[in-house]
Order: sequence, then C-alpha cells, then structure tokens
Amino acid sequence: MHLARFPRVSLGHFPTPLEPLNNLSKLLGGPQIWIKRDDATGLASGGNKTRKLEFLLADALEKNADVIITQGATQSNHVRQTIAGAARLGLKAKALLEKRVSDFGDDYQHNGNVLLDTLLGGEIVAHLPGGTDMQQAMETYADTLREQGHRPYVIPGGGSNPIGALGYVACAEELLYQSSQHRLRIDHVVHATGSTGTQAGLVAGFTATNSRVPVLGISVRAPKVKQEDNVWNLASKTLALLGVSGELPRDAVVANSDYVGDGYGLPTAGTLEALTLLARHEGILLDPVYSAKGMAGLIDLIRQGHFRKDENVVFIHTGGSAGLFGYRQVLEHV
Repeated sequence: MHLARFPRVSLGHFPTPLEPLNNLSKLLGGPQIWIKRDDATGLASGGNKTRKLEFLLADALEKNADVIITQGATQSNHVRQTIAGAARLGLKAKALLEKRVSDFGDDYQHNGNVLLDTLLGGEIVAHLPGGTDMQQAMETYADTLREQGHRPYVIPGGGSNPIGALGYVACAEELLYQSSQHRLRIDHVVHATGSTGTQAGLVAGFTATNSRVPVLGISVRAPKVKQEDNVWNLASKTLALLGVSGELPRDAVVANSDYVGDGYGLPTAGTLEALTLLARHEGILLDPVYSAKGMAGLIDLIRQGHFRKDENVVFIHTGGSAGLFGYRQVLEHV
C-alpha cells in the first residue's frame, strides 16, 4: 500500500492527537477509552471530512475543475469543510442542502454550519426537500454549469467514494504509528458512521496493513444491514483502488444501529448525555448529529459489559462542534 502515488493536497493538521479519556473511563468503570481528535484537523473548525478532501480536491485540480459541487443536510459538516477547502485552493464552491430533519428553529436554518458556509464564500444554490435524490440533483446542476462553460467537480455527500475513503486509509496508518509510539494495544476502534467513507477507509486501511484492528461503526441513520452493506461495498472498492487483492470478508464490517433513535439529526437522550459527559468531564465538545450519537453508543455498550475492562478502545471524534450552534433550541435545557 503506497498512498503517496495518489494526488493529495495539504489541508489539515496531521497527525491529530490521540489522547486518553481518563475521567470518562473512571466514571464508566469499563475499558480504557482513548480519543482520536479528528475534530482538530484545523480546516474551518476541523472534522473528519478534511482527510477525505485532501484526496478529493487534489483529484479535482488534476481534472482542471474550476467549481466544486457537493451536498449535505442543512447543518452539514461536510459542506462547511468542502467550502473551506475550495477557498484554500482558489476554487468556487456550490452546495445543495437537504431538509432531512424537523425544524429546530431559526438557529438551525441560519446559524452553525450554515452561517459558516456563507462566511467561507460558498453559495447555497438550493434547499431541497428530505428524500430528494441528492446525487442526481448535483449531476443535473453540474450539467447546467457545463453548459455555461464551467468545469465542475462533483463530490458526493460526506466525500464518501473510493478517492475520499483514502483519507481514512491514511488515518488507519497514522493511528497504527501513534499506537506504536504510545505502546498502546488497540483492541477496538469505535466511531459514528453515516455516509460510510470514514468506516470504509478505516476497514480498508487496517485490512491492507494486516493489523486486524476491529472497527465498530455506530450508525446515525441507516439500519444495520443496509449500513454494513454500504460500508462493505465502499471498503471493497477502496481496496481495489489501492491494488489490494482478495475479497474483503463480510465480518470485517460491523455496524450497530441501535442508537439512531427517531432518525438522522435527531438527538436522543443518550446523545444529550454523551454531549454533557464529554463536555463536563473531559472539556471536549461533541456534535449532536454524529460524534455524540457515536459516543452514546459506546457509553451504553460499556455499561452493558460489551468490552473487557483490560481492553483499550479508541473513539474517533469526527468533529462537527460548529453544528451545536444550530441546536440551541435542544441544548439550552440540557
């Protein structure tokens, strides 16, 4: 595996810290919890998409694109980071937003990531109803831009395709190096999984390095079977892109969808507890859509005895704290 042969631009602050959560670990009385701080990637308040964008935007430049198109939910962390990355590289950025969740008030529509999207110079070209085929909507808009003489580059939601997933292949390599420096045996990696690129990249990276580190994705949206199928398909395509032969075992991909609650972007009681526990015991801000829902799953699984007390669990913080400001209506009573 030789990632240097793929085009890549520098957008993030890497390696991100790998830190023990001693207070939370003691509070829960379970395994030792570590946190991989991908909220600290540095691009417009950071987040996991920065890793993917280093490869995606490099590919866009290779293809001589002059405008980037992407999509996400109203409070999309991916959209914010894509616009910021495009700004760094002198590219225009256009975004289509999908109304996936209930209206949490004016802050949800205009604050948080939405405010930053505009500040960073992005153009929100459409607010589309929930359930829209967003990929097709982007392709249709790209055709319009081509007719106007532009060279658009379309990035899927979450940056989740084989090129984007290379960002988390790189993260797997980085994590293995850090674990060696810390003399840390990693028994489990846990994170929130949505558009699948993060989990697929991690699975591909750990598979390609034969490190046998199990990855558990806590789903924020899809049912277990659908999420696992989507992750397996993308991880398999990523391994093929890397030139790794052999079929990926199905049991290499594990997702848990017990913590989705009422749906994407809708915080559960566990989500809110995870937010407050990390804030008040570790001084770390999670986000209400991804990282807090993933942490809620991890906390509950620890309480159920899913992990042994002598194990080390690494939680990957995928960022997104900017979205907290869009959820004031929910959080002001926590």
